[in-house]
Amino acid sequence: MIRITANDLKTKGVSIIEGALQEDHEAVITVRGECKYAVLDWNAYSQLREYELNMAIQEARNDIASGDYKTESIDEHIRRVLG
Repeated sequence: MIRITANDLKTKGVSIIEGALQEDHEAVITVRGECKYAVLDWNAYSQLREYELNMAIQEARNDIASGDYKTESIDEHIRRVLG
């Protein structure tokens, strides 16, 4: 994964990100040597989001299949959540 320093980002702007993402689909922005931010090209980001959403759907299906869910009114739900 390519590392971009915050100083390089400040002085070179978006062009340094574009260059980094041409070499790889992701980069890390470091601040004082510490990894702080991840940058992804749009396709990699979209794919990641799709994976996350598919995992959430699968988790919900698993909960339904195992009976691990509640059926309640909105008021009951709010009382339970807010305690």
